[in-house]
Amino acid sequence: MKIMAFSDLHLARSRAAELVAASAGADLVVGAGDFCNHREGLSDAMEMLSGIDAPFVMVPGNAESADELRAAVAETGRAHWHVLHGEGASIAGLSIFGLGYGIPLTPFGAWSCDMPEDAAETALAACEGADLLITHSPPKGVGDLTSQGASVGSTAIAAAISRIAPRLALCGHIHDSWGARGQIGPTEVANLGPTPNWFEIERQTT
Repeated sequence: MKIMAFSDLHLARSRAAELVAASAGADLVVGAGDFCNHREGLSDAMEMLSGIDAPFVMVPGNAESADELRAAVAETGRAHWHVLHGEGASIAGLSIFGLGYGIPLTPFGAWSCDMPEDAAETALAACEGADLLITHSPPKGVGDLTSQGASVGSTAIAAAISRIAPRLALCGHIHDSWGARGQIGPTEVANLGPTPNWFEIERQTT
């Protein structure tokens, strides 16, 4: 199956148009958080993405809360759009687990939806297995370098990837590492950014 994935749209209308156009060729669309800016404009972001007709799974970034994202998706009336935050689901034939927010805590202040490492570790412990792990924040050591070369990813996410060994782990958040890919064990990890990123996963048959 073909997966088209992105992160960090941040209300960029031209990027949204590109993503909607590309989604016509996808079996599954993934949005790895930060659809709006500073907790504002989320409904506008959903409207920009309203042309996505494939199954669409999202996690909240640090720019929107889980409740805000769920409410905005509910307003669209699209039953094939799904929000995951500390939970899993079977979507488009894949086992998927999602966890949003900035992990570890960011320096951005009160507007930012963040989660400390210990809380993230607890949330990720609920996942015993998944084909696809979607997080807003990158794991420590992959796709997590700032422009100053600091590694700011999550140790809890890195440990979860090592334990779960999903076939694919997708993230965003660190803009300086958009497009970066790497491996944790057998798992491909990708920091996405706001352009169409393509992946292929075979549906597992029983």
